[in-house]
Amino acid sequence: QVQLVESGGGSVQAGGSLRLSCAASGYTYSTGCMGWFRQAPGKGREGVAAIVSDDYTRYADSVKGRFTISKDNAKNTLYLQMNSLKPEDTAMYYCAAQPGRYPSLQSHEYSSWGQGTQVTVSS
Repeated sequence: QVQLVESGGGSVQAGGSLRLSCAASGYTYSTGCMGWFRQAPGKGREGVAAIVSDDYTRYADSVKGRFTISKDNAKNTLYLQMNSLKPEDTAMYYCAAQPGRYPSLQSHEYSSWGQGTQVTVSS
């Protein structure tokens, strides 16, 4: 059974940075795809970034150049470095995993989800 546990959320001012982490267990971490999604109040779940390998990633246009997804296979941990944060980045952020080999940003393609970590950016 796959378990994903996010951490690293918090409150920051606009322009600040946060790094989210997702610890994975019960999952063949070195294969497949992992992603970060977010959901703001009253909105649908949005794909933020996904990774299959360091040279095979995908980002939503809204975060390109500001967010970086990475993973440490030895630690079974996924990361999301978020820089130049904006108030519109405020949301609950979720880690997800799926066995495919394409960095999809479509939430319906992911079979395992964490509980989420809240990110709040104030202006």
